[in-house]
Amino acid sequence: MLDNPQAGTKGIITGIYYLGTFLSYIFLSHPLSDWMGRRFAALSGIVILVFGAVLQATSHGWSALATMILGRFISGMGVAVVSTSVPLYQTEVSPANKRGHFVTMNHVGFIAGLALGLWVGYLMTYWTSPTGHYYGWRVSIFLELIPALPFAVGLPWIPETPRWLVENGRLEQARATLRWLRQGLVPDAEVDDELASIVKNVDAYYTSSTSWLSLFREPALFARLWRAAALQFMATMCGATAMKYYLPSLLKALGLETRLALMAGAVEMTLKIGFTVLEMFLIDRFGRRKCLVAGCVVMSVAMMINGALPIAYPNNSNKAADVICIAFIFIYALGYSLGFGPASWVYNTEIFPTAVRARGLNFAASGGSVGSIIVSHVWPVGRAALGSKVYFIFMVVNIICIPILVIFYPETKGVALEDMDELFGKVRVAHRIEAERDGPEDTERLLQDPQALGQDIEEPYRDAATRA
Repeated sequence: MLDNPQAGTKGIITGIYYLGTFLSYIFLSHPLSDWMGRRFAALSGIVILVFGAVLQATSHGWSALATMILGRFISGMGVAVVSTSVPLYQTEVSPANKRGHFVTMNHVGFIAGLALGLWVGYLMTYWTSPTGHYYGWRVSIFLELIPALPFAVGLPWIPETPRWLVENGRLEQARATLRWLRQGLVPDAEVDDELASIVKNVDAYYTSSTSWLSLFREPALFARLWRAAALQFMATMCGATAMKYYLPSLLKALGLETRLALMAGAVEMTLKIGFTVLEMFLIDRFGRRKCLVAGCVVMSVAMMINGALPIAYPNNSNKAADVICIAFIFIYALGYSLGFGPASWVYNTEIFPTAVRARGLNFAASGGSVGSIIVSHVWPVGRAALGSKVYFIFMVVNIICIPILVIFYPETKGVALEDMDELFGKVRVAHRIEAERDGPEDTERLLQDPQALGQDIEEPYRDAATRA
């Protein structure tokens, strides 16, 4: 359809998707999550990405390139909404000691989808007729609808998160939902304690939620924002975007023919599912920071091997060297699955207060989009100009990430969402309000008397019940 586009055109087609995610993170995703709730924000994201997929699959004729670019841009916008609202939901419904486990499940599904897509691509290579050449990739794109539609149908039937309900003044519903989520895990008294802590935290940060500039003006919030944005940026600059989109071509450069390269890529992504499942059990045991650092070490070694061996044995002159490079591409996948892949999302969804969590996560995720845009352009051009030396660029990036993670990122394992202030500091209004309410008995008083508090601070105080 596109007549074998050049490396620059491939970079544009790949990168425009991330431009869509970037703009959605900044302008669309967080308002939807705050206004519609986490569930219906995800539902709206599905509608957007399905529309983008339809545009891509129907690209044809003289406008094919423009339609494909527009479709990828729109799909990127939809994926940005889904990719933030889902981990937001998982974070806000999970108990503190299992939060990493449940949020990592989101990444398991993400990797499973990529693996399935690669297997579909491999199977389509057997559809070699002119009909297959025309329809094969279109069918591959339309297959996105199979998981998207039942996901969309099921979203309205799950409960909204207690923290979003408190943020919107629906305290009774929040308490009922929280008790349902914790049923059989903790006594009702502990559930009331958790609800009181949520209400207290939401009210303390309410004035911060009224302006997006608070993330930049308040030192305690900015301390979280720059860390989260940098973490997402590092998670893409480590080379993951290149591995995701250009893996079959990388394997072809190591001597595999096209069909075998596609199969190897599908096998690699399938193994990643197992690696990510392993991470589900490691991240709450060893912590976020250790997993991130270990992943960077593994990825930097894998990049070094893939950069050095093709230089030592050019033009696929040594089959053993090619096999070792392929093996270390798989090892790179292990490092990413144990580190940046799930851990960056786990960390970033848990450090922000409820009032600014959606906004903070989306602003931070835009850093990942910037990194992906850079990598999607640098990799094909750098690969064409530098050959395997391009791996050294990303090896250095991973090495630089290690001291940054150790020095600037405090461990959040096992810390309740409402206790993150102890690690990153409190905003000024939170300092003033914190002492005024404490314990489940205050939550009961809020439910009975929404005007009970807040008459003695500079801005008129509006608790969670009153804000409805």
